Amino acid sequence: MELAPAIVAKLNERALRYRELNEQISRPEVATSKAYPDLLREHGQLEQANSLSERLNGLIERSTENTAVLDDSDEDADLKELASEDQAQVELELKELEEEAKGFLVTDKEDLRAKIIVEIRAGTGGDEASLFSGDLYRIYRKFSDSMGWKTEDLEVSHTDVGGFKEVVFAIHGEGSWALMQFESGVHRVQRVPQTETQGRIHTSAATVAVLAEAEEAEIKIRDEDLRIDTMRAGGPGGQSVNKTSSAVRITHLPTDTVVICQDEKSQHKNKAKAMRILQSRLLDAERQRIHSERAETRKSQVGTGDRSARIRTYNYPQNRLTDHRLGENFSLEQVVAGKLGPIMEALAALEREERIRNL
Repeated sequence: MELAPAIVAKLNERALRYRELNEQISRPEVATSKAYPDLLREHGQLEQANSLSERLNGLIERSTENTAVLDDSDEDADLKELASEDQAQVELELKELEEEAKGFLVTDKEDLRAKIIVEIRAGTGGDEASLFSGDLYRIYRKFSDSMGWKTEDLEVSHTDVGGFKEVVFAIHGEGSWALMQFESGVHRVQRVPQTETQGRIHTSAATVAVLAEAEEAEIKIRDEDLRIDTMRAGGPGGQSVNKTSSAVRITHLPTDTVVICQDEKSQHKNKAKAMRILQSRLLDAERQRIHSERAETRKSQVGTGDRSARIRTYNYPQNRLTDHRLGENFSLEQVVAGKLGPIMEALAALEREERIRNL
């Protein structure tokens, strides 16, 4: 058995970079430079590639020696038998190494993020769309609880009927980005609204955006690029209205990105939350830009595709959820209970297969 040439090439390329970094970080002048932490981090990330490459080269060397023995007509029969047994072991180890190498090569460092921000907005459908936004919010909260992730509401805009015009919340937990990234897109619901007197099924929609929460070092925002306005917070029906100007609106002038936070009674807390959302939106815009530039060479669109695309339909009368990327149906009752695991795992597997194909 031989490993795919693309896998071998990628491993050797990263192992070479690992050895280059080994040499760099050993220099005294580099060890005291500002670049040292980043070089050390990259070195650590490539350590497994170097280990896999060394194992691969060792197996190739054993295979070459075994083949030479087996092809030599003058070689001792007992030695040929040993070579044959060892070659079978080499084949087994190569198969295991291939799976390990695939897993390593298709895992992006982005997949390891543990902090994300989820934004849900009511789309077409009026009040019913806002109620559906609330349903999605509760589904994700239940799923997060089942995963042991921590959640934190950042900005909530209620409607008079008890739904959400918009809700933004943070999730912090291992594996949160790797699974939740597939939720970005348009979610469509088909059901009979509570206000419908004739039992007709209506179709409404909500959009979900999952953003990696930016660390301070990732996005540099200059003070002069911001316009910060304060105002009085307001709520539905005149409720939750603060008499002080605690609400904060931050505008990032170069991109015209606007974030408003008014949930907290403290202006300071609202500003801090707004900055977290702004940084994550700017990071997401940069990620989308890079993705678009790579679209011609990297065809995998499962987790980072067009956010205006309809990804899921929630059919309540038939207790059916259809994920259009998978082309599969799932129990809506289970999903409403927050049991999203099977869908997310299937999407993660699909993404992995596409990444492997594009190595």
